[in-house]
Amino acid sequence: MSSNIDYSIEPEVVEGQPKLNQINEAIAKPLETRPSWKYLVALGISSTMLLIGAVCLGFSFYYGIGLWGNNQPVGWAIPIVNFVFWVGIGHAGTLISAILFLFRQRWRTGISRFAEAMTIFAVITAGLFPLIHTGRPWLAGYLFPLPNQHRLWVNFTSPLIWDVFAVSTYLTVSFVFWYIGLIPDLAMLRDRTKSKIKKTIYSIFSLGWRHSNRHWHHYEMIYLILAGFATPLVLSVHTIVSFDFAVSILPGWHTTIFPPYFVAGAVFSGFAMVQNVLIVVRKIFNLEHIITLDTLEKMNKVMLATGMMVGYAYGMEFFIAWYSGNPLESFVFLNRAFGNYAWAYWIMVSCNVIFTQLFWFKKIRRNIVAMFIIGV
Repeated sequence: MSSNIDYSIEPEVVEGQPKLNQINEAIAKPLETRPSWKYLVALGISSTMLLIGAVCLGFSFYYGIGLWGNNQPVGWAIPIVNFVFWVGIGHAGTLISAILFLFRQRWRTGISRFAEAMTIFAVITAGLFPLIHTGRPWLAGYLFPLPNQHRLWVNFTSPLIWDVFAVSTYLTVSFVFWYIGLIPDLAMLRDRTKSKIKKTIYSIFSLGWRHSNRHWHHYEMIYLILAGFATPLVLSVHTIVSFDFAVSILPGWHTTIFPPYFVAGAVFSGFAMVQNVLIVVRKIFNLEHIITLDTLEKMNKVMLATGMMVGYAYGMEFFIAWYSGNPLESFVFLNRAFGNYAWAYWIMVSCNVIFTQLFWFKKIRRNIVAMFIIGV
């Protein structure tokens, strides 16, 4: 039986329709050539910000976490806000790589590796804040459920302990998922490099990959299994993070809308961060033919949808406060919208809900400058 399929034609891997050898060249070029001035500028800015962060942490360790505004009864302040922020940023990578993979959304292929890497670094950064906010991170070993000479034991009914297990599981699965997806690329770099040291390193981490049918079969199977593991983690991790607030009895926090609200907000902010990183990376490394405008436009549509979900959650918070008939609950939300910090609340609503409605217009969805500003 004859077939009309021409197997000599390479399949389209990225929506920009470059061939496989063009993709390999684009991936390998930054590692095989001297860094451009644009890369050095970006590295300098990042290094400066890292140095400032290290100095600020040093001051915090020396003078104490009272520098952050912590007092009684305000026990968390900046560290818990940063923890929730960075965990949320890390959700977009797994969403792009796992959920969109399960739904066979091919436009994810050009951006999945960036998103996965950003997820790992974001979750690692988030994991620092529970240690830092103790004020004495060198005693953090007592936070683990291990027998010790002081007979200290963790409180497993505390949401902070749930965070430890949720975030560590999420980091482990995300790292394995990212590494498995990276193996074919490492093998490609191994075959291209002429340096013996680099070839040895790439050979170790590519695990003997030879691009054979057998290897691809096992690769696709384990990638699908890990995508199945990672998908519920996207929902469960930020749900557990929301329990830091929802299981308390404080008015304004003790509400069942927090889990879906936090998940939608995490996907929303995570996509915005991935997009901003992609806009910079595609310009520095000349990847416009791989990270196309069509891909960025689809990301804007996801941000539009999740932004409306977040806006719905904002509105439902006020409705629940009114419907409950609890005067303390009503006071919290009225004070939030019309009290001393009303300016901060309405800036948040404007940035998260109102400005994202501009993505209804195609010209703005495909405008690099506009999407970068809205993403920020």
